[in-house]
Amino acid sequence: MRIGLIAEGGYPYVSGDARLWCDRLVRGLAQHEFDVYALSRSERQEDEGWVPLPPQVSRVRTAPLWTAEDDGVMYGRRARRRFAECYGELVAVLCEGGARDASEASEDASALEADRFGNALYGLAELARDEGGLVGALRSETAVRTLERACRARGALQTAREARVPDLLTVATHLERALRPLSLDWYTDDGLGAADLCHVTSGGPAALPGLLAHHFCDVPLLLTEYGVRLRTHYLAAPDASPAVRSLLAAFHGRLAAETYARAALITPGNGHARRWQERCGADRAKLRTVYPGMDASRFAEVGESPECADPDSLVWVGRVEPTKDLVSLLHAFAEVRKEEPKTRLRIVGTPAGPEGAAYLGHCRALAAQLFPDEAEGPHTVGDNPVSFEEIGGPELPALADAYASGAVSVLSSVVEGFPIGLVEAMFCGRATVSTDVGAVVEVIGGTGLVVPPRNPRALAEACVALLRDPERRERLGAAARARALELFTVEQNITAFHGIYLEIVSRTPVRRVVLDEAGAPLPFAVPAEAHVPGRWTGRTARLVARGGPPTPVRATPIPATEGAR
Repeated sequence: MRIGLIAEGGYPYVSGDARLWCDRLVRGLAQHEFDVYALSRSERQEDEGWVPLPPQVSRVRTAPLWTAEDDGVMYGRRARRRFAECYGELVAVLCEGGARDASEASEDASALEADRFGNALYGLAELARDEGGLVGALRSETAVRTLERACRARGALQTAREARVPDLLTVATHLERALRPLSLDWYTDDGLGAADLCHVTSGGPAALPGLLAHHFCDVPLLLTEYGVRLRTHYLAAPDASPAVRSLLAAFHGRLAAETYARAALITPGNGHARRWQERCGADRAKLRTVYPGMDASRFAEVGESPECADPDSLVWVGRVEPTKDLVSLLHAFAEVRKEEPKTRLRIVGTPAGPEGAAYLGHCRALAAQLFPDEAEGPHTVGDNPVSFEEIGGPELPALADAYASGAVSVLSSVVEGFPIGLVEAMFCGRATVSTDVGAVVEVIGGTGLVVPPRNPRALAEACVALLRDPERRERLGAAARARALELFTVEQNITAFHGIYLEIVSRTPVRRVVLDEAGAPLPFAVPAEAHVPGRWTGRTARLVARGGPPTPVRATPIPATEGAR
């Protein structure tokens, strides 16, 4: 079948969040054909280029989310009135109650608001298709004044009524950025309409192309969320005014609910994300948990040789940033040293941006304060029991070597989605001590020790317990490795998505009708995998797209070179 893969800020670019698992998915499903639709997040990401693409990727279409030039489209009077009606209805829903908790409104009222939001959203998309892009209209004074009228209207929420001019400008700018995918030219019969299935790899504005392909071309939609975008929005911009936070939360909440309602299936990456999706309105019957697929082969040698670990070392591996709470880890290590003076702590990772660099400097200063350099004698140079290292050096040439360097792997985060570093440690057969955040308990499944976050004493006690019991470390490490190999490999991820693709297509009405030479439909002429690359042989068949011209259209044969893929 032909899959329209929609990615934001990741595949096929060299850098990005979803790059690795998307690349593994595409390469693992070589029997399918992929059209990649990529939304980039920055100019730097575009300049870094793409990863090498496998032959099953037929084409790649890109569009930036980080910028949008004024397209110069000038709407006439009728188009301007149409825009004001659609945009006014959309922002009215946000101001009147979109940010309220679902329990505060009746089911009928919630359904009505959802219909109003959806109709306004698709009305703007139809306007962009008929008249041109929405960039100029969304940036216009009309858009700001329409938003202001909605905030001042009777029945608007108190937080919306308190919005001032700077708040209105901030919200209007955010809506313009979020609605940029409505102006793309992807929603045609030779674009996303040619796909048998749209697979969207994240929620939020990135889901808009999938929603519009479903709206305009009736293409079924599959949504994968390894991190719920609505949750990310709630955690972001804590310094924004209440009016801005309320209106933007209303928009992202409505967009998430619309995406969940239109999706044929939703695949959260863990139970933590699944609970968020249910809370935001996703139908439980549509949910299929699919864990991220990770490459276990590069950790095989370490996992099969647990005896290579230093029995007196703790190791932390990850991106250095405040959410990882290395400060608590350092204080916990101070308690560990009181019980086990020979223990060392290796912190392996690179800082995440300027904030991460500043945090790394703070952690280095704290380590120097807590652990003055120790010397074995009066004539030797002192050494600090805490080391800050990066992958690629002479001691740690590869990621697996970092996990191999310690007997116990530690995760000290206060915020975590799917803990990739924890799974890597499990592949290496390492006993783990982790904080109870995100999907940690679900991932570890009883094969490691879990303590409350921001509790250095509990973290220290768990580490000491494992350092003093090598047999227990070995048992937990072996169980962790077996669990990781069963649940978190690339193979299980690919198998799961292959089955989901077939499930969706098998219950989706066929959008192409095959006619015989007399013009009569041929039952069962379209295979379950609705698009099969290659030449048709034998009897001549003609295809008619549903909603297309009334006269049959002769199918264009695919060149043999494409059929050989």
